[in-house]
Amino acid sequence: MAAPARDPLSLVFAALADPTRRAILARLTRGPASVGELGEPFSMSGPAVSKHLRVLERAGLISRSKVAQSRPATLEAAPLEQVAAWAEEFRVFWEQRFDRLDDYLATMTDEEDE
Repeated sequence: MAAPARDPLSLVFAALADPTRRAILARLTRGPASVGELGEPFSMSGPAVSKHLRVLERAGLISRSKVAQSRPATLEAAPLEQVAAWAEEFRVFWEQRFDRLDDYLATMTDEEDE
C-alpha cells in the first residue's frame, strides 16, 4: 500500500473523496455545528463523526474551537480556493478544446453552403 500523500492539495482531495465529509462541509456553510448536529442526518455515532472531522481538520477544511463542553466545527474555505485554482486550469483547457470544435464545425457548415 502506498504511503499517504502529504501535500495540502492531496489532503484536501482525499478529504473531499468521501460523500459524508462533503455533506458535513455543506452543512458547515450555514455556520458552526457540534458533532451531534453534524451526525444527525447520517444516523452515525459521535466517534464516527469525529473521525470524519479529524480528516477534514487535517486537510485544513475545518477548525474546531472550545465552547464550554462543546467543540464546534467551523468551515475553513482557503483550501477550497486551492481546489478551485487547480480546476480552473482544466476549465481553460476545455474552453480551448470547445473553441477548436466550434471552428471545425464552422468549416463544415461553410463546406455545406458551397
